[in-house]
Amino acid sequence: MPENRANWRQPGPQKSEFGSRAEGLFSVWDHDLRLVDCSEMLKERLDLADEAPVTLADVYPDLANPDLAALVQLVVSSGKPRTIRLRSHESDRRNLLLFQARDGLAIVEVGGNDIDTAKAQELDRALLLHQATHDVLTGLPNRRQFSDKLGKILPVRAKAGLALMQIDLDDFKPVNDTLGHGAGDIVLKLAAERIRKALGKDETAYRLAGDEFAVIQIARGQPDEAEKLAESLISEFRKPFTVDGITVFVGASIGVAIAPRDGNESEQLMKAADVALYAAKKDGRRRARTFNPSMLQVLEQRELLRRSLRVALQHHEFFIEYQPLVDRSMAIAGFEALLRWRHPILGVISPIAFIPMAEADGLMSEIGQWVLEEACRQALTWPANYTIAVNLSPAEFLTPGLTDRVSQTLDVVGLPSERLELEITETVLLERTINNLDTLNTLNVLGIQISLDDFGTEYSSLSYLKNFPFDNIKIDKYFINDLPGDQKSQTIVRFVIEMAHGLGMRVTAEGVETAEQAAWLQAEGCDRLQGYFLSSPLGADMVDEFIRKHSDDGPGMTGPNAER
Repeated sequence: MPENRANWRQPGPQKSEFGSRAEGLFSVWDHDLRLVDCSEMLKERLDLADEAPVTLADVYPDLANPDLAALVQLVVSSGKPRTIRLRSHESDRRNLLLFQARDGLAIVEVGGNDIDTAKAQELDRALLLHQATHDVLTGLPNRRQFSDKLGKILPVRAKAGLALMQIDLDDFKPVNDTLGHGAGDIVLKLAAERIRKALGKDETAYRLAGDEFAVIQIARGQPDEAEKLAESLISEFRKPFTVDGITVFVGASIGVAIAPRDGNESEQLMKAADVALYAAKKDGRRRARTFNPSMLQVLEQRELLRRSLRVALQHHEFFIEYQPLVDRSMAIAGFEALLRWRHPILGVISPIAFIPMAEADGLMSEIGQWVLEEACRQALTWPANYTIAVNLSPAEFLTPGLTDRVSQTLDVVGLPSERLELEITETVLLERTINNLDTLNTLNVLGIQISLDDFGTEYSSLSYLKNFPFDNIKIDKYFINDLPGDQKSQTIVRFVIEMAHGLGMRVTAEGVETAEQAAWLQAEGCDRLQGYFLSSPLGADMVDEFIRKHSDDGPGMTGPNAER
């Protein structure tokens, strides 16, 4: 079926939407004035049995008249509605209300020889109601119409076959941020078209807000039919979008809820779909998930954790563990500060679980400041040649005023800047490149060491190493795990070490867990080692004992004997 015919399967406007006359004779046309959608009554009159594209001139030959054609184009370009009276047949005069819709044209047809006051008012009402119930950008029914529809069809009886899908675009924000809101609008319109194209009879799409869409589906055999449609939509969004000649990838995550199984009133069913959407995002995005009660339990636990996180700093629940860093001779070079959270009920919670929450809720700057100051104060109690490495989350790194806060903290605590090493991941380099460079250069001028963490696991652009002032590269443990037996791992690690040294940078290997790994890395010239073979992370009260024991044993005497 040609693309411009893809939406003929959708139900035409309902009586409550356009009024009785408009319901019978309503049509939508694309920017090239080809038929996109029309009401059932108009389909019957046009006899649209074949697959040939239908143009505006095919349906309304009078509009091919140059003067009327100019009026049509004016409506499309300006968005200002206009009424046109057709005179093709004296016995069957018709009146058309033309207005802009879906980046094209919409027409409401009213019969009669004259447009009296009542008919004119009816046409005005039809126009205003359409504008009030449809999204201006995409032409899809809007949140108001979505809420009205859901409220009218719920509750339903068992096996009614009603599915609600919440659709959220993935990676849409970077399009707006890098290409501008005009490009974002184009992607939204193209996304709406892809959703429309995938729909069949008794399936209606809505734009709720921003990059959020919804679909209401009525079909037997739920949830199978809803899951099939959801997967079809996911597949559509795997294809790239082209915006002004630039290829961008914007995926979709979908949450599915079934009535009455998952809820039989609007708010309840929408909450179930939202929970399923959250599960799809949490599982890696660009996928669909159907609601089940266990998802709600997970979400409720997460919300409980989020509320606890907001007061964790005030309640002194955070603490820091310190993992040693040793040089090639196995002498202590310093420690990395690792944030931990001891929840009063749940116990110690992994940073993997709570740091993304803290970032999303805007808490990371305050928490990160506490970590920086606490770690610097601890480092003052160590030998003067030891460094302290502190991780900066992406959200914290991008917060305005970072360099001032770091500088003030060093001044207040009294720690020399050369003893502080700040670790960032490649993720933070993807946004606001000029600001990132300024921030790193300022930290470099202050004498602070900059380390690129988890090198090789994210985007690993070599341009980062050329353009940003890094002092140290940390090779992720993923590449260390199979050393020294795996030839590919050997080649990659050896290359990183040689490249970093050629650029005047040090190299730290993370995740060193065996004597064989340590020996191979030492032989290859790796500057520093870190991992459980050397020591697990230590509480602040254990660091002094570790330093004393290491000093007594001398270089080369460390190992897993007492540190685990």
